[in-house]
Amino acid sequence: MKRQASKIEYRPGGSSKWLTRGLLMGLATLMLIPVIVTFLYSFFSPEEIKAFMQTRGSFDADKWMEVKLSPMLFSLTQYYEILIRDTSILRMFVNSAFYTVMILLGQAAVIPMMAYGLSRFRFRGRDAIFFVIIMLMLLPFQVTMVPNVLTLRSIGLLNTVWAVILPMWFAPFYIFLIRQFMLGLPNELLEAAQVDGAGTFRCYWHIVLPVCRPIIGAAVALSFADCWNLVEQPMTYLSQKMELQPLSVMFNQLAASSSGIEFAGAAIYMLPALFIYLYFLKDILAGVQLTELK
Repeated sequence: MKRQASKIEYRPGGSSKWLTRGLLMGLATLMLIPVIVTFLYSFFSPEEIKAFMQTRGSFDADKWMEVKLSPMLFSLTQYYEILIRDTSILRMFVNSAFYTVMILLGQAAVIPMMAYGLSRFRFRGRDAIFFVIIMLMLLPFQVTMVPNVLTLRSIGLLNTVWAVILPMWFAPFYIFLIRQFMLGLPNELLEAAQVDGAGTFRCYWHIVLPVCRPIIGAAVALSFADCWNLVEQPMTYLSQKMELQPLSVMFNQLAASSSGIEFAGAAIYMLPALFIYLYFLKDILAGVQLTELK
């Protein structure tokens, strides 16, 4: 009789599994505390928030700080002030949304196509272009700030919305990310499509883009966070146009002198990022897993 080799499977013990889950849930709870507190304080009245914010820096080292977990009176006054009475924060919110939408639309048209060209075609100067992209990805904004300002001024785009939008269309990190993913696509897939009569653009549109959906979704979510939190670019390129500044730039001024509505403004500001993250959550996880496999 032939003995069948028994397969030995390792399964983590129940205690270690629950310990790991408990640790991860504890860390997740700690990271969510600022978000929860922000939404909670947005339902305080502006007068109560002003009084609470004035206590900053006057705590006793021998006593626990007072933490308010419930308002004395549930109020929507902060949201009323922002959305109806004083629309300055809402206007900056619209500016943030406009920059984000325009940048993402431009990146959707430019970046996947550039990544496709750098990964699938051989031409003179391809490696040099990719090397420049790598260098731009590694350099901080402070290094490229002066050349960008001089270039934008020479073409007449400084202190316009396009000074913020156009440079972001060619974000080098996302070109690198999608290009590296496309390098792992099997050549047989595209060769079979070309045998069937598909041209270059048709292969790109009907084969490459659908296959790259997870990594593109992850790139969209990450790029949204970058665009939504723009600070240095608007402050540099729109220094003479305060009415064009996004909400991310004005938050420091809003929190420096408490007006009683900063928590509602922060809550409204965080909502789009939360929705985008939840919508692209599967793509982010799939993109990370596929990148690890490659």
